Amino acid sequence: MRANAGVAATLAVIVAASVPLLEPKKADWVEPITGMRFVLLPQGTFTMGSPDEERWREPQEVQHDVTLSRRVLIGDSEVTQDQWHKVMGTRPSRFDRLAPRLPVENVSWHDAQRFMDRLTKQSSAGVFRLPTEAEWEYACRAGSTTAYGLGDIITSEDANIDPRAPDDPDPRERDGATRSVGRYRPNAWGLYDMHGNVWEWTSDAHCPYTTGRSADPHPACEAPLKVIRGGSWRFRADSARCALRYTHAPGDRGYSLGFRVVLEPPAISP
Repeated sequence: MRANAGVAATLAVIVAASVPLLEPKKADWVEPITGMRFVLLPQGTFTMGSPDEERWREPQEVQHDVTLSRRVLIGDSEVTQDQWHKVMGTRPSRFDRLAPRLPVENVSWHDAQRFMDRLTKQSSAGVFRLPTEAEWEYACRAGSTTAYGLGDIITSEDANIDPRAPDDPDPRERDGATRSVGRYRPNAWGLYDMHGNVWEWTSDAHCPYTTGRSADPHPACEAPLKVIRGGSWRFRADSARCALRYTHAPGDRGYSLGFRVVLEPPAISP
């Protein structure tokens, strides 16, 4: 129970201090077993999707207003190989170069669920889970309305992405790899690698967006695929846009598939 009390005390200070949302922040809470650093994801309303004029926009990125009414904590980086090993005792990643801060990859949606179930039982700080698609995009944008949380353009200087232009016809695959989390500058809310490095699983099935305003969306449909977000080292800048929706079957594994974690502590449940 001490972990719950610690989270509650930390959040009380955060709320009382009214931390500005558009200033970089230090971690608001550190999970003691893995050392995962978490940032408070505040309540708010944002426009999900992309405007018609955004370059590389896809038709499914229909803009609609979304309100997130719950305050949750989100990992300030993708789950690392070291953090995965501390919880699961395995090393599934292809890019296992004994670098503890490399993101874990080659994990399926089901693998990620097992990780979070086990961590929830071990930690007693609350429920660990994947972010919803709306939570992920809200965190990626960090108050911005641009194509990326870092502006309208990003390059390989800003994120671990394939440096070739998205409209480059050269079909050769880049000889790249993951890089340690936190190597690139964070967005305005202090979150690292929201663009590039590894694709991040979300909790949601690939359902069409609803029209009009919605609150805390967690869509349910018969879609067999799960949504992944953020692009990766193997994909170019167009795939790293905040609004880009990409998919994989929940049993798929690959060397650019990873995830980040949301914590929903009892202390800040609605």
